[in-house]
Amino acid sequence: MVRAGFRLIVESQPDMQVCGEAADGQAAIELVRKERPDVVLMDIRMPRVDGIEATRQVAGIARVVILTTFELDEYVFDALAAGASAFLLKAAPPEDLIRAIRLVAAGDALLAPSVTRKLIEEFARRPARSARTPQQLDTLTDREREVLSEVAAGLTNSEIAQRLHVSEATVKTHVAHLLDKLGLRDRVQAVILAYEVGMVG
Repeated sequence: MVRAGFRLIVESQPDMQVCGEAADGQAAIELVRKERPDVVLMDIRMPRVDGIEATRQVAGIARVVILTTFELDEYVFDALAAGASAFLLKAAPPEDLIRAIRLVAAGDALLAPSVTRKLIEEFARRPARSARTPQQLDTLTDREREVLSEVAAGLTNSEIAQRLHVSEATVKTHVAHLLDKLGLRDRVQAVILAYEVGMVG
């Protein structure tokens, strides 16, 4: 029923089409590899393979929007770390779902400040990782570092623009440049990197 509802919402848009549905994680992985969609709507709790492992396996092929029942779902952090670009409550209104799909398809990430802060709190509770080194940030300009630090603190582009006294378009450009230089897909990954190198804590 939930999948049928999502299909109706997506297909109501003239520029979107559903290329398939899967009842479990393994089927989802196989379907994404076959159809190569732009965006995948992924549940976290599924039979055979859960949404986190499925996200890990398809994040390089398609952008993933995680659908969850609870905003404080303990698995949201793991799903984002696995490569999801956005997460949305299943009860969100249809226009939010469409907006999330459009944002993610355009290469952005949908991470409300409240979610970014939860992600940050989760990071604070976890032992530090040493997978990344601060040297990865050497390619950034001082302003790009500053912007990365603000992104990691959970600020939106408009909030960063106000704090740095620049236009929102300028902030967007800085974000695009730092993502490109660091080889990151979106600001979710930027938050994770900033924490892994100890930039914020």
